Amino acid sequence: MKDQFTIPARLKTWSLALIAVGVLTLLLGVIFLHPFNGGDTQDYGTTRFWAVLIQNSTFFFLISVAAFFFIVAHTLAMGGWQTALRRVPEAVSGYMYIGGIVLFVVFLLYLYVAKDHYIYTWKTPGNDKELLRKHGFQNPTFFIVSSIIFMGVWMLTRTLYRKNSIAEDNGAFGDRSYFKKSITICAVFAVFYAVGISSAPSWLWLMSIDAKWSSTMYGWYTFASTWVSALSFIALFVIYLKNQGKLEYVNEEHLHDLGKYMFAFSIFWTYLWFAQYMLTWYANIPDETTYFGIRLWGSFRPIFLLNLIINFVCPILILMTRDNKRSWTVVTFMAVLIIFGHWLDFYQMVMPGPLKDHAQLGWFEFGILAGFVGLVIFATAKQLEKAPLTPKNSPFLKESIIHHT
Repeated sequence: MKDQFTIPARLKTWSLALIAVGVLTLLLGVIFLHPFNGGDTQDYGTTRFWAVLIQNSTFFFLISVAAFFFIVAHTLAMGGWQTALRRVPEAVSGYMYIGGIVLFVVFLLYLYVAKDHYIYTWKTPGNDKELLRKHGFQNPTFFIVSSIIFMGVWMLTRTLYRKNSIAEDNGAFGDRSYFKKSITICAVFAVFYAVGISSAPSWLWLMSIDAKWSSTMYGWYTFASTWVSALSFIALFVIYLKNQGKLEYVNEEHLHDLGKYMFAFSIFWTYLWFAQYMLTWYANIPDETTYFGIRLWGSFRPIFLLNLIINFVCPILILMTRDNKRSWTVVTFMAVLIIFGHWLDFYQMVMPGPLKDHAQLGWFEFGILAGFVGLVIFATAKQLEKAPLTPKNSPFLKESIIHHT
């Protein structure tokens, strides 16, 4: 089996070059955007600096967590079709460690070092009665402690699963004890992921940016955006490895299923987008409409509409046909488009609250994006090197090899 991966020099060079662009952009941001200024008068450069870091670090970290959920969901459902490509989501989820460190450092610096308080306005509630009413959970201590708990459990369960997965390769053929252990690990993760993505992390990291606004669908909306992005990353790395002559048991049947996932959950994301928007529009309650008002009628309007076009119109038109979902070229194009589209989705989730009507998509936003993309590619490639690409002793490998749709 051609199942041992070594990072090609070209991939390593490109990923490190993107990381270098990100680091250079970060340094220029420190010089020109003054991240440690702030105070009573808002400096939009300072706010922009921290908002962009929060947007990117949360987006890519949650993608890595969703990539591990891909494995968890199929393990608990006894879904064997994905076994031949399972090492890819395992590798994508490996970004969770470095991404988690980056995200945690960004939170610590913003909450305890930076003087800016226009992203998380609950950081300094003052005499605002509504912010004071929520201060029991919207405060730096609760924010950090809950983040440590959820991020810690997610990373721990991923570590245990990965070790068990590699140990299964080295175990005896037909030994089901490793699979049984993986079910237990996945069950623990599923509970904390379900609670986490629908509450503390998505509510505190993202929804609390608009501190006086809330939505019961926000957690599901965040999940849908990061889930379909994770599926797209998995598809891209599967296609890349196939082009490298690897993953010999993966064929267009597996690609078709990944394409169906990308299509279906783009529609699911749209359903949540529409439900959240429609209910707010129909109720027309001032406290709720402020969230969409600034996004729909100000300088963020083009991004708001482009977000819908990329993440709904393009997938439903392009990925609807069976042939397109089985085309390596089409799926590659759509995977890149979907990832960028949901990066824009996170942009319009994060930015309008703190920046008000000062929408900016410029050198800093795209430079930081390049850095994170390079970091994800490099981290995933390093994880792919550490284990054979085919889990040869998995009880579902044969089912995956003969998989047909």
